Amino acid sequence: MRDAYHEELDSIGDSLVDMARLVGSAIGRATTAILDADLKLAESVIEADQKVDELHHDLEARAIALLARQQPVATDLRIVVTSLRMSADLERSGDLAQHVAKLARLRYPANAIPHDLHATVLEMGQLAQRLMAKAAEVIITKDVDLALQLEQDDDEMDLLHRTIFQHLLDDRWKHGIETAVDVTLLGRYYERYADHAVAVAKRVVFLVTGEHADDLQPDIQPVTGAEGA
Repeated sequence: MRDAYHEELDSIGDSLVDMARLVGSAIGRATTAILDADLKLAESVIEADQKVDELHHDLEARAIALLARQQPVATDLRIVVTSLRMSADLERSGDLAQHVAKLARLRYPANAIPHDLHATVLEMGQLAQRLMAKAAEVIITKDVDLALQLEQDDDEMDLLHRTIFQHLLDDRWKHGIETAVDVTLLGRYYERYADHAVAVAKRVVFLVTGEHADDLQPDIQPVTGAEGA
């Protein structure tokens, strides 16, 4: 019985990895769809989110069943509860990738993103995908140091998000209010997606150490100017 119990715990971890990989692929494909005004690709991202939802609901049901049947304590209880929270973060990440794809579909056949913001949006999409890939690796390896790095990596997404707003506030903005709203929403989707990837990593830190990641986060000062040369 104990072997079956621990196999079920392991399978919950495997499901989290599957979810992370799916939502990582989704944000990459959604980014391509919105930059290329690719309706077919956007539709495939929207439809594929159902698989993420199914994994989320299945994991939730299995975790709750474990809580009811086994009444885990200590580390095992932390695994189950933390997995439920990670699953919710990943499910929401899939929703955000779907939002990007829906925006591409909404504006088709027009391109939702002005050409002068293509490079920034592409960078945001690539960064989001890298963050989620790292989050998946953290789930697999339980590497606390790698998990703590994600919050530092997320600073890059915050900078890109601010770049979006700098464009919107520029007096030379000539793309109209509707496009400004689209771009504002898009920037928010990527920023929130990155936040969920970081949240997953932080939850792994708690799972492994029993301590919150913010209490372990090193005091790293940004390198600027000549120091970064």
